[in-house]
Amino acid sequence: MERAVIDAVIEKIKSTEDPSKGSDRIKEIVNRFTRDLFYAIEDLDIQPEEIWKAVDWMTNTGRNNEWGLVVAGIGLEHFLDLRMDEAEAKAGITGGTPRTIEGPLYVPGSPESVGYAELETEPEVGAERLYMQGQVKDDAGNPIPNAKVEVWHCNLKGMYSIFDSSQPPFNLRRAIITDAEGRYKFKSILPVGYSCPPGGCTDQLLQAIGRHGSRPAHIHFFVTAPGYRKLTTQINIEGDPLIWDDFAFATREDLVPHITRYSEAEAKEKFNIDEPFASIDFDFVVHKEKAGVFDAEIERTHGPR
Repeated sequence: MERAVIDAVIEKIKSTEDPSKGSDRIKEIVNRFTRDLFYAIEDLDIQPEEIWKAVDWMTNTGRNNEWGLVVAGIGLEHFLDLRMDEAEAKAGITGGTPRTIEGPLYVPGSPESVGYAELETEPEVGAERLYMQGQVKDDAGNPIPNAKVEVWHCNLKGMYSIFDSSQPPFNLRRAIITDAEGRYKFKSILPVGYSCPPGGCTDQLLQAIGRHGSRPAHIHFFVTAPGYRKLTTQINIEGDPLIWDDFAFATREDLVPHITRYSEAEAKEKFNIDEPFASIDFDFVVHKEKAGVFDAEIERTHGPR
């Protein structure tokens, strides 16, 4: 089919729009997506049966609440991060702790405490104990008191509370307000990685294009403070074989901190702790707000649909 015919179809669709109604921005986006889709159908000779199979897959993806995984899995969420990095760099905002994807499993309302938190509502049998600590600082190295560090991660089955009804609400989810020196600390477990639901829509898509749907072990964070740009980030657990093969493309330099492990004897002698544990030191460096730069607080729906 000639391009002129496709363009004529697009113009015919656009001619049905009422200029006095609707959103000009949405019209622009929908018309562009429609044009690109029509060209893709023509260029790739996509058949009607393939179109309707895709419609069924998209319907099931929404029904199963997997669009958040798909957005991560096709690299779209990582691409949005890179665009935000570029926009900040053009505004003179560079350095600091790298941002990386939020993922689809954050839930607001975690219990808050000052300075220190224990993330486990329910003890995880067989887990390796983790203590993680550090400061929240500005890009000049000054500590930021009263910053909020929200942290969440999965259990040893790769499941997140709220989305997993077998766990107590807000298990492995907490919000820590930094002390006068900008310090935070929490006690938890070393999480494992997880995979997309086997046989689910995301898994189907990734298998169809020859990719896996697994993530390395990681811990998510939001860091916020009045007058500062929100940081959305996560760290990977050192030594995980999938660190540089994350299906969600979330691994970034400087987000794989070293883990120091203490034996039971060392833990008792040095810290008066009665069990062996792993320790991670990690400081978050955030930027002050700057006029004319996009809002780093991204509005999106959270929690199970």
